[in-house]
Amino acid sequence: MYQILLFIHVIIAMVLIGLVLVQQGKGAGMGAGFGAGASQTVFGSRGSGTFLLKMTGGVAAAFFATSLMLGYLLAAQYNTTKALQTPETKQSRPVAPIQVDPDSAGEQSAP
Repeated sequence: MYQILLFIHVIIAMVLIGLVLVQQGKGAGMGAGFGAGASQTVFGSRGSGTFLLKMTGGVAAAFFATSLMLGYLLAAQYNTTKALQTPETKQSRPVAPIQVDPDSAGEQSAP
């Protein structure tokens, strides 16, 4: 399930990148003043702006949905594998305290 969703997520990401690259920037309206305005009549008189904007919004929503589902599946898988592991029991041994001679604590050995 995870691999299929990951494959779909990658395809959606590539489509989203393609849609963003196809869209025109804010400065593309200057071409209409020089006679290039008729080239956008394929999608109607308003151009492809609204169509591509709606398509990009839908693909972006699908991208976020698959991202959330992948995160949920990965977290559920991590919690399942974590729960199946038995904690190792460590043998606790009492540690003997370090004995320090108070007379030699401040002395340093001469070279």
